[in-house]
Amino acid sequence: MRDGKAGAGGSAGRLTRRGLLAGLAGVAASPVAGHALGSIVSGPSVISSPPRTWGAEETPVNLPDPDVLALDPSFGLVNYGNAPLRKLWQGAGWLEGPAWCTVGRFLLLSDTITGCQYRYDPEDGPQGHVSLYRRESFNANGNTFDAEGRLVTCEHGMRRVIRWEHDGSVTVLADRYRGRTLNSPNDVVAAPDGSIWFTDPAYGDGVVEGHADVDGPANPQRHLNPYLDAELTSQYGGLRRQEDHTFRVDAKTGKVEAVLGQKDVAGPNGLCFSPDGSRLYVASSGVGPGAQPPLPDHAIHVFDLKQGRPTNGRLFTDFTLAGRAMRPDGLRTDVEGNLWCGAWGPLGLCGVFIYNPHGQMIGRIRLPVGCSNLTFGGPKRNVLYMCCGTALFSLITATQGAGRS
Repeated sequence: MRDGKAGAGGSAGRLTRRGLLAGLAGVAASPVAGHALGSIVSGPSVISSPPRTWGAEETPVNLPDPDVLALDPSFGLVNYGNAPLRKLWQGAGWLEGPAWCTVGRFLLLSDTITGCQYRYDPEDGPQGHVSLYRRESFNANGNTFDAEGRLVTCEHGMRRVIRWEHDGSVTVLADRYRGRTLNSPNDVVAAPDGSIWFTDPAYGDGVVEGHADVDGPANPQRHLNPYLDAELTSQYGGLRRQEDHTFRVDAKTGKVEAVLGQKDVAGPNGLCFSPDGSRLYVASSGVGPGAQPPLPDHAIHVFDLKQGRPTNGRLFTDFTLAGRAMRPDGLRTDVEGNLWCGAWGPLGLCGVFIYNPHGQMIGRIRLPVGCSNLTFGGPKRNVLYMCCGTALFSLITATQGAGRS
């Protein structure tokens, strides 16, 4: 779930992930913006009043938390006013794919830049503890656990979706479609019928979060060499981009089916189901390498599910706030049917947006950086975990996550 996540209007709204990181570096050079971005580490934040600090030495904030904003009375049903936002950990390259392991009672995280996967144990100390889970995950992104508790992971580097079996072996669920290799599987969810759904934009078809194409629109000048330091991925992973798709892997037959094409949702990123399984939500995020029209519209789309397939696609929200075009990312629903969405855009607007099932924004969470992905976890599934670039944040809620991570 991710990509070029900076939200903005016009051409700036089409930044790639690489452009976002470069943009942040440039913004941080200014005294004012640098002060705000540095707040993730130690300095005060310019978002709240009075300014707040983040991390182990954070100053207690007045409650309800000033950065958890109710925009409609219905938000009070899912918001727990006695809990503050917390920054739990920082130190990753780009955090993604949070998935709660019910059996192990830990949160699994992917670092798409370093290729590591991490395990966050909330019960180890007051801040919890992060440890290395897998040193090499081939630039893994999205994760989920299926009905049998098996881990399903999207790998940018190998351009495939895999499942870890209980005996430690690996099953490849999807690595090609109609004879062509995939782009860079991004986000993944388990459907109520047991099928696995994932999005396949081209955000990892570059040297930072995977490996470059050998040629074609994603590497038109052939300046990028996909074979450098990538013996395994270039041997087994794809080397040519295809159009964006959202795929379904059948639980019984293993058939890989494109249920949505680029004309339905371009730049597909986060996806999730409604609690009753009657709806599918898909975020249209940034432009991946080599993208051709139609391009992403930076909105969230919703589809009705009939016989396990999406129909009647329509706009759920244009994802604007205060007149600014924001960028949606990872998605999750709660048991009330509300949609919790990671949001990228200007400081003070970015964070998490919460919509009711009718598409009305009922609340939002301001964070000192945008949110790439999120999930509900904890023994009661009422803790919202938010991956925000290099850092992990949390918020105790009064609701529970719907379905599996």
